[in-house]
Amino acid sequence: MTSQHPAGQTIPAERSIRLARETLDIEAAAVLGLKQHLGNSFAKAVEMMLHVNGRVVVMGMGKSGHIGRKIAATLASTGTPAMFVHPAEASHGDLGMIKPVDLVLAISNSGESEELTAILPVLKRMGAPLIAMTGKAESTLACHADIFLDCAVEKEACPLNLAPTASTTAQLALGDALAVALLDARGFKAEDFARSHPGGALGRKLLTHVSDVMRSGEAVPKVAPQATFSELMREMSVKGLGATAIVDDADQVLGIFTDGDLRRLVEKGTDLRETTAQQVMHPNPSTIAYDALAVEAAELMEHRCITSVLVVDAKGHLCGAINSNDLMRAKVI
Repeated sequence: MTSQHPAGQTIPAERSIRLARETLDIEAAAVLGLKQHLGNSFAKAVEMMLHVNGRVVVMGMGKSGHIGRKIAATLASTGTPAMFVHPAEASHGDLGMIKPVDLVLAISNSGESEELTAILPVLKRMGAPLIAMTGKAESTLACHADIFLDCAVEKEACPLNLAPTASTTAQLALGDALAVALLDARGFKAEDFARSHPGGALGRKLLTHVSDVMRSGEAVPKVAPQATFSELMREMSVKGLGATAIVDDADQVLGIFTDGDLRRLVEKGTDLRETTAQQVMHPNPSTIAYDALAVEAAELMEHRCITSVLVVDAKGHLCGAINSNDLMRAKVI
């Protein structure tokens, strides 16, 4: 059979765009069509998954398997312990991963995937509850299931109505609907999500504290109020923060002196040779608590139009310093 558009032949842009729009229309209709299938079975599935003592074990073959992996990952990252087990591998030992306290979410558009139906009797004998996500209510999978979730679609987006397209989109959307309903039922919050995503942007913002990224110990620039201007500048230069704290004998913060303060004094023509740190410092500077979130330090810097801030403990004693470069290295900003 000769291809209508053999390799090397240009396909009209209008045709590609038309097919793309038709695909999106078909898949959008498939997702919207799921709404009429939702009812008590969906609510029961959520309730069963919410109270399972073990994990939600997601299974599926082929394209449904790819969707199943994503659903398992979404469930796990939103508070529902879950994993994916390949049905074919389950028949060769991986079935041992599933325990009676687990719940199986099996996905198959036809409900007749051989690798999946072959292990259904074993799952039933094991006593693990089974939720079927399939487009065929009379299928083997649906008949074996404790709960049947209907994800039927009128047609695939594939022009031949063969390649799983709209059906897998529907499966994915229904899996997301389960995850969102469970997330809400668990009272899952942004902080909980962050704990599952410590390497992501949200995780860094909600889990990274000032104490995790601040400069501390000898790396913190500080001088006494009676320090000479020469000593002040030497401390700033050595520590490389672009600022230095002025503290009393108990490390209580009295003020700060920054590169910006130096520039303004020079512009005024101030004779700095005989000045002390106390005379040139900016008193009552902005500070942040060491146990505050690093993102709060970023917000403070942005609000005050500054690039560094001193870190203090509960009693106002200097314990660190942080600047915008530190926050960027930690990927907080």
